[in-house]
Amino acid sequence: PPAAVPSSSDSGTASSFSAAPLSSVSGAASPPSGSPSSHVSGDPTPTPAPTPASMSPASPSSLSSGAAPSSPGRPFAGFIRLDAACVALEPQLRRRTILAGDASPPLRRRLLRRWPRGPSRAPVEGFASRARVACGQDDFDALQRNQTWTLVPRPPHANIITGKWVFKHKFHPDGTLDRHKARWVVRGFRQHAGVDFTDTFAPVVKLGTIRTVLQLAVSRAWPVHQMDVSNAFLHGHLEEQVFCQQPTGFIDSAHPDHVCLLSRSLYGLKQARRAWYQRIAAFLHQLGFRSTRSDASLFVYNNGATTAYLLLYVDDIILTASSTELLRQITERLRAEFALKDLGPLHYFLGIEVVRRTDGFLLHQRKYAHELLDRAGMLNCKPAATPVDTSKLSATDGSLATDASFYRSIVGALQYLTLTRPELQYAVQQVCLHMHAPRDPHWAVKRILRYIRGTMDFGLSLHASTATDIVAYSDADWAGCPDTRRSTSGYCVYFGPSLISWSSKRQPTVSRSSAEAEYRVVANAVAEVSWLRQLLVELSCPVAKATVVYCDNVSAVYLSANPVHHRRTKHIELDIHFVREQVALGHIRVLHVPTSQQFADIMTKGLPTTSFEFRSSLCVRPGYRRTNTEASSASYNSTSEPDMEEQTTDPKSSDFRMEIS
Repeated sequence: PPAAVPSSSDSGTASSFSAAPLSSVSGAASPPSGSPSSHVSGDPTPTPAPTPASMSPASPSSLSSGAAPSSPGRPFAGFIRLDAACVALEPQLRRRTILAGDASPPLRRRLLRRWPRGPSRAPVEGFASRARVACGQDDFDALQRNQTWTLVPRPPHANIITGKWVFKHKFHPDGTLDRHKARWVVRGFRQHAGVDFTDTFAPVVKLGTIRTVLQLAVSRAWPVHQMDVSNAFLHGHLEEQVFCQQPTGFIDSAHPDHVCLLSRSLYGLKQARRAWYQRIAAFLHQLGFRSTRSDASLFVYNNGATTAYLLLYVDDIILTASSTELLRQITERLRAEFALKDLGPLHYFLGIEVVRRTDGFLLHQRKYAHELLDRAGMLNCKPAATPVDTSKLSATDGSLATDASFYRSIVGALQYLTLTRPELQYAVQQVCLHMHAPRDPHWAVKRILRYIRGTMDFGLSLHASTATDIVAYSDADWAGCPDTRRSTSGYCVYFGPSLISWSSKRQPTVSRSSAEAEYRVVANAVAEVSWLRQLLVELSCPVAKATVVYCDNVSAVYLSANPVHHRRTKHIELDIHFVREQVALGHIRVLHVPTSQQFADIMTKGLPTTSFEFRSSLCVRPGYRRTNTEASSASYNSTSEPDMEEQTTDPKSSDFRMEIS
């Protein structure tokens, strides 16, 4: 063959081509006399390739002879002709053509990126691998067993909803693969209101309810199990007439044009959650459970001396009972009605890892925090002592951030981390205020991530105790927002020695005085405490004592019991009367507490390192004993906290809090 003709592209990258293979690869050149007909190398039989219409006007003989381009400043035209010749071929033939050519490695990689390897022929239409076929077959069999639909002729003018297969991997808490999962999901966004759906709301259990039930269970030494309902939405009964297409890959050969008239719900339907909740709630009522008024997803069973609590979050269930035998009987009844899997003692629920110890539960999200840091690219960052600076963020400082969507993604993920990390609540609340238009200074969120890096093994502790009293702390940062001068509210609610509810939120209106700002927070704390007292009554654990709400503002304490300062408080009259009524009934007592012992202070402002060290009063503890390597990598210029087993008496610990009560 002739010598290769080197050329340089416009980008300056040198390439070399061999002219003889170009003529055989392109398939567009006429074979020279006496030579066999050109064919694509690698095919079992010679197949002439058609000449594309978009071929460069250069003659085929110039290609076969390996002539260089007429203009020395232009890139070699063989690249364009090879590209154009491959366009006319089938995808798999294109790939073989490129591999058979003698193009340089950079050119070959570029062409293969443009025409990657085509998907292998699947054993069932609509699936890309045999593993997906097996998963899809399992889900289709479950749909058939539940008699989810009936095949009917396509009704005229009916709204036929389409669907698709969704594949995902299920992982263990340690990150290892559990199983492959396939699910037939319909496109519910194509439903019409009033035609194939009406109401869609379905309740889920509150996180405060989960902590309260776990606190009662560990204090009474009850067994706690977690369960999962397979294909939960398929158990719900539909009241509307809904049509959908047959699942891809499983179309009935006898009736290929028929559609599915749904008798049970499918994933993707707007009313699927509601139908499932109504189905399981009706069955639990048949077993003797009753749903509580405080939380519609909490079901209580009372029969003499036996008691059981069931928490429902869509298809995830937490079940605890006063005896192991009662728990087993309820599990068997649920398994007989639904495709229920008993996952054993509670260990992983809603992304929260649960560790049961002799003295209580530890709720932590170490795996979630690790994934969050990995996504933010800060796994190897330097740890920080506190999650937020003492200064405030403004909505007008700096220029607009260029990666606003990434900012929202990280901040949104941080919100879920506050379920077990109450000391992060204020810091996350501050960065959430700027999600609509983040600016460069708002990337103080990196400091939160640095703090998480140093405290990844921390979590929320629920201590076993016979105490059933409720204590609340409320605090406000008056006119703390530099842009709107609104105040920041914060409160913490303890049930016995354990923290079960907390909040940090900017107030909706401007307060004219610090007393007004503090009193609004007291009203919010009293509302939370009133709900919690009602919840405990329905859990057959009434609170005999009055609940103490601590506030560090003397004027707010006076307003709760004395009808004074009417002119200055008439615009907050609803809060005034609400708190006074609870105080008059003997349910609430509002007392003063010094600022140095105000545990809710961490919910309203950034604290220095010395003051932030009392996070142990929020029941935040290390999850396990760290090794020397981990301790050295997570060290920073602050005193590290001892493990739970080595925790000593702290002047700001739960024991000191109980003495104040």
